[in-house]
Amino acid sequence: MSERLWGILIDSFPKILIPGLTATIPLTVIAFSLAMVIAVAAAMAQFAHVPVVTQLCRFYIWIFRGTPLLVQLFVVFYGLAKVGIRIDPFPSAVIVFSLNEGAYCAETVRAALEAVPSGQLEAGYCAGMSYLQTMRRIILPQAMRTAFPSLSNSLIAMVKDTSLAANITVVEMFRATQKIDARVYEPLALYIEVGLIYLLFSTVLTWLQGIGEKKLGAYEEG
Repeated sequence: MSERLWGILIDSFPKILIPGLTATIPLTVIAFSLAMVIAVAAAMAQFAHVPVVTQLCRFYIWIFRGTPLLVQLFVVFYGLAKVGIRIDPFPSAVIVFSLNEGAYCAETVRAALEAVPSGQLEAGYCAGMSYLQTMRRIILPQAMRTAFPSLSNSLIAMVKDTSLAANITVVEMFRATQKIDARVYEPLALYIEVGLIYLLFSTVLTWLQGIGEKKLGAYEEG
């Protein structure tokens, strides 16, 4: 590579990494945390077979799993503005990512809940616990251990999906790279560079996932 290109890559690295640390990671953490709240609530409602609530949860999951994430971003950021509901780019991305990921994670958690032997619920009742106490103390901890690998994979996928937020002007890593490329016009090198930074983030999360799975395995054996 030429000296000019090396200079561009060295100069652009902190300009890409900083938005990753101040926008990409916070967006992922906030959205995934909200998604988990939504997922657990929706999964528990379906597991309990609450009539109307179950149908509403199924409808919500059907909508958000059946439409593209990019379309959802455009509807919330650009579409709602047309009817007088203006939401800033970052909050718009948080809303969409949390609702979208919540729909996928709800199915993961629901499947994990159904994998817990039915006798566990009956054992909780025999011990004098209410339904909610049994779910909180017995069923949900077992289900979340089962769901941990799939949920970890969803988190890693979300880190990469946040690049779509650039389409609604959120200045995260990909948007920062686009701005630099518009100035220096070195798309191949710059997009490989941002790809490697995404890979770095994903690798760290994969490493943490492995540690978590080992600890859960040790807990179950103990």
